[in-house]
Amino acid sequence: VQLQASGGGLVQAGDSLRLSCAASACPFSQSAMGWFRQAPGKEREFVAAISRSGGATSTADSVKGRFTISRDNAKNTVYLQMNSLKPDDTAVYYCAARAGLVVVTSPRQYDYWGQGTQVTVSS
Repeated sequence: VQLQASGGGLVQAGDSLRLSCAASACPFSQSAMGWFRQAPGKEREFVAAISRSGGATSTADSVKGRFTISRDNAKNTVYLQMNSLKPDDTAVYYCAARAGLVVVTSPRQYDYWGQGTQVTVSS
């Protein structure tokens, strides 16, 4: 299974970014997907997750109302739309996949990880 995250960059507070994560060599439509982030000196934290059908999602309280996760199973891609970005959102963002139906928030329950994409938000 290969996950390729992209779309990160340097933006100003209040701007938007859309991250993409393309999956290959896996049954994408059978995989629940998640986004996590890790800032320097901090543990990896949950951002958002989506069920394999896209019918169920979960979003961390810290980004609720600003970030939206979605997926396109025809394109084997999961997205993270990030609006109203804040300096505290600065981190490396990782996508992850797990076999299974339900949405989970613990990184330990994900089987595959992408390489990460840097998001930097300046004030």
